[in-house]
Amino acid sequence: MKKTLYSTAAALLLTGAVFAQTTPAPAPAAPAGDPVIMKFGSTEIRQSEFESAIKTLPPEYQAYASSTGKRNFAEDYIRMKLLASEGLKNGLENDPDVRKQLQLLKENTLANAQLQRIEKNLALTDAELKQAYEEKKQTFDQAKARHVLIAFKGSPALQPGKKELTEDEAKAKAEELRKKIVAGTDFAEVAKAESDDSGSGARGGDLGTFGRGQMVPEFDKAVFETKVGEVGPVIRTQYGFHIVQVQERKASALEDVKAQLETELRQKKLQAALESMNKTAGVTFDEKYFAPEKPQSSEVVDPAKETPKTAKKP
Repeated sequence: MKKTLYSTAAALLLTGAVFAQTTPAPAPAAPAGDPVIMKFGSTEIRQSEFESAIKTLPPEYQAYASSTGKRNFAEDYIRMKLLASEGLKNGLENDPDVRKQLQLLKENTLANAQLQRIEKNLALTDAELKQAYEEKKQTFDQAKARHVLIAFKGSPALQPGKKELTEDEAKAKAEELRKKIVAGTDFAEVAKAESDDSGSGARGGDLGTFGRGQMVPEFDKAVFETKVGEVGPVIRTQYGFHIVQVQERKASALEDVKAQLETELRQKKLQAALESMNKTAGVTFDEKYFAPEKPQSSEVVDPAKETPKTAKKP
């Protein structure tokens, strides 16, 4: 944790050092209510500077550096400042390798700032959201279902100590149980007594509510094609044979998935903007330099069996 915080803080200061070297300017007067919270020599670090540094950390570290890790981050930050100060005294900013790193940090900071500006200016209209919703409407379907699972030999759902059934035996048993349910036997009671899905079986086979794509393909297809209330035909999956009953099915309203759609559309627009930037700039790559390396042959040649190219025929 501390190493990550220190590395990030160091990058922040070095990036700032680049701008300080290229655009020197007098330090602005500190606003009221912005106390000095750290200092060394003539250098003072105010609360606003320290908190700005925290905000540039990855989200998963910001909470730590703002609370229980505040003192740890402060110690790393001041250590980084001291090291940078010594580096400036020793003229390291003129070292060729250091200058390259500083330039890279400067460009990376500018690139991130420009990326944020592009993202901020991406506008989404209600019409775009509605169109995206209509195109993907079916994928937002929700279903509530229950099932009885009869596992066969090799199934990951096979219950320990229970007799292992062949696929034919498992299918025959599932078909027989389905007939009983269709004839009037309580679905929940059959699930509790016979299902090899111990979790849902204890709840009478109840799987709760789920969306498209959350179940294995065969099961998903059956659930979203079977009429509500009906007990569908027995289906096979890698887990065994299932007796499925769909209890409820509904489509999610636009408002329910609006946030998800906005994220997806923004990502598409951002990607399009970046691709357009590349095209406008005429970006090209040296295909020879970037060509994938050819895999080395793993075949071992026996020198004793290899025929020299200069050998004469008998």
